[in-house]
Parts: sequence; C-alpha cells; structure tokens
Amino acid sequence: MKIHPTAIISKEACLERGVEVGPYAIIGAGVKIAKGVRIGSFCDVKNDVTLGAGTQIFTGAVIGNVPQDLKYDGAKSSVVIGKNNIIREYVTINLSTQEGSRTIIGDNNLIMAYSHIAHDCVVGSHCIIANSGTLAGHVTLGDRVVVGGLVAIHQFVRLGTMSIVGGCSKVVMDIPPYSMCDGHPAKFYGLNLVGLKRAGVSKDAIHGLKAAYKIFFRSGLNKKHAVEKIKKSLPPSPEIGHLVEFISTSERGICH
Repeated sequence: MKIHPTAIISKEACLERGVEVGPYAIIGAGVKIAKGVRIGSFCDVKNDVTLGAGTQIFTGAVIGNVPQDLKYDGAKSSVVIGKNNIIREYVTINLSTQEGSRTIIGDNNLIMAYSHIAHDCVVGSHCIIANSGTLAGHVTLGDRVVVGGLVAIHQFVRLGTMSIVGGCSKVVMDIPPYSMCDGHPAKFYGLNLVGLKRAGVSKDAIHGLKAAYKIFFRSGLNKKHAVEKIKKSLPPSPEIGHLVEFISTSERGICH
C-alpha cells in the first residue's frame, strides 16, 4: 500500500493490498477498499462504502455522506461501487435512505467532475456521466448509458440500456432503451444507432427496434395497445423484449 502521511484512515476501515491514498484524504470507519484502488488528495470516503478493485477516485470526491433527504433518520445504509470505475474531481455519491438499502454503481463507469449521484440511485456498467451530471434520488441507469454534461434527472426516472441524453437536458420522464433524447424537457429524437452498432447489435435487431419505435411513437396508439401491437407484429428478439418490458413497467411515462 502507498499511503500519504497526511491521510487520515480509520482503524476500522479495511484496505486490501495495492491501495493508494493521497494527501489529506480521509477514509472513515466501515469503508472497504479492494486491491488496486487509488484515492486522490482531499477525498472523503465515509460510512458503509465498498470500493471495487481498480477504481480510481480523484481530488475532492466525497463518497458515502448522508443523503440530502429530510426524511432520512440515520438508517444504516450503504454505497456499493464496482470494479474499474473512474470517479473524477469533486463527484458526490450519497448513502441510500432506508435501513439496509444501497446506492449502487456497477463496473467500468466514467463519472466526470462535479457530478452528483443521490441516494438510492442504481447505475449500471460501462456508463458515462459527463461533467456536472445530476442524478436525483432513486434514478436508475441501465448499462452503457451516456448522460451529457449539465443534465438534470428527476427523481425515480429510469434511463434504459444504451440510451444517450444530450447536454443540458432536463429529464422528467423515463428514457427508453437504445434511444437518443435531448432538450428541456428532454424529447425523443431517434435510435442510438452508433451505440447499437458499436455494441455489435445485429442489423435485424436494429430494424426490429426501428419498427417498434415507429409503432410506439407514430401509430397513435396508447401505451398498452402499442405494446400489444409490437408483441404481435414483430419477430421476438432480446432487444425488443427488453424494450417492451421497460415501456410496460414505466411509472413516470416515456419521454416522447
């Protein structure tokens, strides 16, 4: 381990081999840090936080502070962060609110400077949250989601797998999988074709998604009837199955 002499580390924290902690960083009781994690100067990691192997945390980030929720009553909750994440300068990630609950970050994410991930959020893997992206409480991001800079996401909103949201957008409804959305409030602009092709999604699946979105957004049918038509008229695929499930379970409505 490489620990700067000015760092303050609780005896009740657990650090595995190969961990680096920079100047004036604070590691509190209950923190669990896996091998190869690097924590920069002036970071503050506290309470029940787990950092997965290979994660890098840059200057001034604060992870595991209490939620910014007036209902929080001191319940024992946690933050769980997976492997090989990059968490840049002054990012804040808060504890969840309920006893035994978790704020969760997956693997291989890039969370850029000044971003905020609030209580009870769930972020998948291979996501990018650009500078000053703001996730309110209980927001969920699927895998391979891209959130542009200065985006504000309303509490309980879900962003589907491989969706992308343009910079400075205001997101108040669910963003469907594989889509591009932008605006204030955010509106649907089409499929994330670049992301789909990079992920190796087949041409047939992409054509199916185009047809599904045409039914959902342009047929004039309500959500229930549009989903039924997608199921009946299009050949099944994992992508369409995921899209149908996402739309069917939306509680905030779908961005359109």
